[in-house]
Amino acid sequence: MSFENWAAFAAASTILLVIPGPTILLVVSYALGQGWRTALPMAVGVAFGDFTAMTLSMLGIGALLAASATVFTVLKVVGAGYLIYLGIKLFRAGGTLKAEPRLDAVSSAKMMAHAWLVTALNPKSITFFVAFLPQFLDRHADFWTQMLIFETTFLALAFANAFGYALIAARARNVVRNPKAIRIFNRTGGTLLVGAGIATVAMRSGN
Repeated sequence: MSFENWAAFAAASTILLVIPGPTILLVVSYALGQGWRTALPMAVGVAFGDFTAMTLSMLGIGALLAASATVFTVLKVVGAGYLIYLGIKLFRAGGTLKAEPRLDAVSSAKMMAHAWLVTALNPKSITFFVAFLPQFLDRHADFWTQMLIFETTFLALAFANAFGYALIAARARNVVRNPKAIRIFNRTGGTLLVGAGIATVAMRSGN
């Protein structure tokens, strides 16, 4: 695996992670209601949830990779289209972040478990990884090495992202509730996702 391929994966993962989804809304809800103490358990739960979903997805991708080069190529093209779809959807999302403060007092262990369940058991998570990961896999390189590197990178980013969201929600609550800020954030992220999808299609066409 080249450094450029890893860097592209890390950059794309960062863009995708900062997009508010069910997991981030849960993190923000806890942080709005209970403050900064939620940051660590929620971030750990999110990382474990992503580990579960990503591992299941990678094993499935590995089976496809071994079975057929054509199927794997088709999956990469479909994945590029999925990135474009996510980008357009995000661009049109507007300026709302529907996260209500959770005021029910729960232990750190329960918060961690809640974050793990929401992240790991969301069917969209596995679908997302199956569509996203093939864009960066090298069919001719060792699969298990790539799996280790990609998972380690993504989980570190997922932990940092959830931790950061919790701290921002706890310390700067007006930011996560500012429609203008959320709208700018969504349109910027959506544009970058569409660009990533188009770039992937262009690379496939040039090969």
